Amino acid sequence: MSENPENSVSSDEPRLKPEDQAKVDEFCSKGVNSVERRPFKPFRMMLLLIGVTIAFSLLSQGIARWSGIY
Repeated sequence: MSENPENSVSSDEPRLKPEDQAKVDEFCSKGVNSVERRPFKPFRMMLLLIGVTIAFSLLSQGIARWSGIY
């Protein structure tokens, strides 16, 4: 099961035609893709989620005590 040399693409040949590569480059430089972002930090998001959950829990406990339910 060797690859057919006609169908294989060498590493130094571009995979796209120049006009297609230009379209890809133009798309990647517009809109959402054009903005440089900081790396995603899941630990920070987990801490924020825990903090918001605690804050809402304390708020609901306070409202329950204030209204005389709890």
